[in-house]
Amino acid sequence: MTVIVSVAARRRVPLAAGACLFSFVAFWAAQRAAGVSMIDLMVYRAEGATARAGGDLYALRATEAHLPMTYPPFAALLFTPLTVPDVADLRMLATAGNLLLLVVFVRLCLRLIDGRGHAPGRERPGHARVETALWVSALAVWSEPVWTTLRYGQINLLLAVLVLWDLTRRPDHRWAGVGIGVAAAIKLTPALFAVFLLLVGVVEAVRRGGWPPALRHACVATGAFLTTTVAGAVVLPDDSRRFWTRVVFETSRAGHTEQTANQSLRGVLARLLHTGEPGPWWTAGAVLVCAGGLGVAVTAAARGERAWGAAACAATALLVSPVSWSHHWVWWVPMALLLWTRAARRGGPVRGAAASGLVVVFCSYALWWVPHRPGRPELGQSVGQMGLSAVYPLAAFGFLAVAAAAVRRGPRGRAECPGRPLRGRAQAVAKE
Repeated sequence: MTVIVSVAARRRVPLAAGACLFSFVAFWAAQRAAGVSMIDLMVYRAEGATARAGGDLYALRATEAHLPMTYPPFAALLFTPLTVPDVADLRMLATAGNLLLLVVFVRLCLRLIDGRGHAPGRERPGHARVETALWVSALAVWSEPVWTTLRYGQINLLLAVLVLWDLTRRPDHRWAGVGIGVAAAIKLTPALFAVFLLLVGVVEAVRRGGWPPALRHACVATGAFLTTTVAGAVVLPDDSRRFWTRVVFETSRAGHTEQTANQSLRGVLARLLHTGEPGPWWTAGAVLVCAGGLGVAVTAAARGERAWGAAACAATALLVSPVSWSHHWVWWVPMALLLWTRAARRGGPVRGAAASGLVVVFCSYALWWVPHRPGRPELGQSVGQMGLSAVYPLAAFGFLAVAAAAVRRGPRGRAECPGRPLRGRAQAVAKE
């Protein structure tokens, strides 16, 4: 029976590939028809050119919108190759690269979800996972975060792939941790995944003693971050000094906090309080959310639910970041896939409804249904408008609640770091 199912699934892969290709071509045509600017890609290109010329990165104002650089100096070093092709070719390459990264991202999400320790006979065949990844990618490309990522030429999918590449490796893999460290050196928010791994390692050390693999994973991530950051400081010493002593604290550089596009806790509080600076309210809220979200994530990983832990950590990072633009929320994909696969395997209307709800939220573009320009209309939003402009944080809080309930009901397992299957227990079950 397994062989018959495998052959049938393999034959469906070309159909899924054709549907995905059709969706991508339609998406590309729609973006060209919309005349997308890919403005962030142009900023990256300007940053790379400034780094090559030895200019002041943090005095740079690029494009007609006069956008500043907000990333660490190491990112500018990675952007220098963007100055080689002309603008038209660069936009084409960036779009094609992001579409490919989307498929890789979904594939890694499925690998993380399917990597949970269970009997080998129940594992999803590789071709079935490829088929699912293609179908999901065909849909996910039309979601608001992915559409906006490609519209602006952003690097969100690249960072997500770096993080998930790490979280799907074995902790004893020689390169496990490098992806998270490099992602954090490009943009600081992924650093929370290193904290997550560290806490998982501490829990495992307390329970089992010794030097757990999760601690090694966290240490490699920290080492990769420090190595790349030091490399940036060696090549761009003045810019590094400016960033780490001044720019890193200037949260207003990215734009007005209350903008609808800012789907972080800080943005929600700014709109709720009708102020551009929520101050101590955000500090207190961020501390509480970070503690609660990491608590869910670490507890999940300690019980062997690595996918729940990783997705909960991603939701927490997006909530507590001072600025989480709507295109940063590509992490809705693993959240929805996790809820969907768990509902399919174990039943339960709550998980199924939550998965459907996430798809609706992130494909509805609801946050843009409220006034958001010109001026600063978000400072005078009504209650209903506040709800619409907080849909992503509300969805994240809902996911964390479902994750906490799922982890609490689940069996207590051996503390595991993301990326390490429970091979011994799975083999023991298979032998029995």
